[in-house]
Amino acid sequence: MARVARTVIVKSVKIPRKLFRVFVELEGMYRNIVEQLTMFAVRNSIKSFTKLKALKYREVRSLYPQLPSHYIYTACQDASTRVKGFLRLKKLGFAGREYPEVRRVSIWLDDHLWKPGGYTSIRIATHKGWINIEVEAHKQYWRYVNHGWKLASEVKIKFDRRNRQLLIYLTFIKDVEEYKPRGYLPLDVNENNVAVLVDDIAYLFETDTRKLVLGYHYRRKRIQEKYDKLYGKKSRAKRKVLKKLKERKKKLDIRWKIANIIVRTAYERRYAIVVEKLGKRVANNMAKRVKDKQLRHRIFQASFKGIQKAVEEKAREHGVPVIYINPKNTSKLCPIHNSPIIYSNGSRIGTCSKSKELWHRDIVACWNLLLKAQRGDGSNAPSPIKRSVDGWVMPLPTTATHEPTALKKGLWARRKSLPLTQNATALNRMKMVGTNGIVKHVASILEERGMLK
Repeated sequence: MARVARTVIVKSVKIPRKLFRVFVELEGMYRNIVEQLTMFAVRNSIKSFTKLKALKYREVRSLYPQLPSHYIYTACQDASTRVKGFLRLKKLGFAGREYPEVRRVSIWLDDHLWKPGGYTSIRIATHKGWINIEVEAHKQYWRYVNHGWKLASEVKIKFDRRNRQLLIYLTFIKDVEEYKPRGYLPLDVNENNVAVLVDDIAYLFETDTRKLVLGYHYRRKRIQEKYDKLYGKKSRAKRKVLKKLKERKKKLDIRWKIANIIVRTAYERRYAIVVEKLGKRVANNMAKRVKDKQLRHRIFQASFKGIQKAVEEKAREHGVPVIYINPKNTSKLCPIHNSPIIYSNGSRIGTCSKSKELWHRDIVACWNLLLKAQRGDGSNAPSPIKRSVDGWVMPLPTTATHEPTALKKGLWARRKSLPLTQNATALNRMKMVGTNGIVKHVASILEERGMLK
């Protein structure tokens, strides 16, 4: 049994000016306390929250008698968290100053400082007494409320001064138990696609990461050249323009949508997800011998481990087991004959050196991950292997290229609905390829979103 936690941000309704001043005053006092505690903890190398509270509670309490006492407790927790990170960076030589700068403050509230007032309001303890705040609940919030998630005892709040609103960070928790897997769903992450093998049928989710990364790279380069010439390298105008770029948001959108589809597919079949066991510095190891600057940039921005982490997080929510396999030679050896596959001129289609059959590089990786999982190599998978490995277990004859079913990015990652005729055409084309595995699942997701009438 594992406990899973997820954070949901909800906004309060617009707060009257007089009432909002109370929260501004509260933020100012809380910031001063955190700054004092942080400086004291750094000077004395104190990382422990309990030790910091024992040494400074009475002194801080005497300075701010109007505040509820538990604000001192939460400020000590906040300060100790900041100090731990700062002292670690200082030890490595990365800290640029003597003390950490407290720039942004989010007020930590424990169960003595806030109370839920039903589903659409909360009560917060301040130096002026308890204040009731109405919140604007949204779809994601209701999804957690209606699916058995429980609110944790701690909450964080930030302030939107321009709109006179509170940003409330609610934490939902849920106890999830992993099921015993009936089968395996191997997953191979690449720069421009994510390959999966569902019931012996291969699917390729096209992500177009290379195009996304290079597009934003050249866009940033043009902005820097223009604004450096006009305003200088450290200009505020340049930073403001660069902040508007949405490369990170688009990457996160791709990761979570792919993770959601893959995990739901595995959960419906009660399969375990099989992934490569990547090291801590995957991009560094890949770029060691690469001299081309553009290729190095693509390697570091491809986020091979990012999609894996998204899949792992989603799998925890549903109790889907994740099995890690040693990735050595998964895309280099033929899964039938265990002989090297020869790739020429950077092609993703290779030839088995023994039987001369054609193999797609990403599909080879998926099949080898599946076979390793079934043998129990580096995982908790059952052993020995249950199927005999020959050419006939592959989705295509041994004389043909084992091509996957490619799913264009616009089909599975689209936010807005397509016209009905285009939707029908795209889905009919998918159904002609096959009716098993993830095709049905993609169709069902489109139906849920109202994209298929």
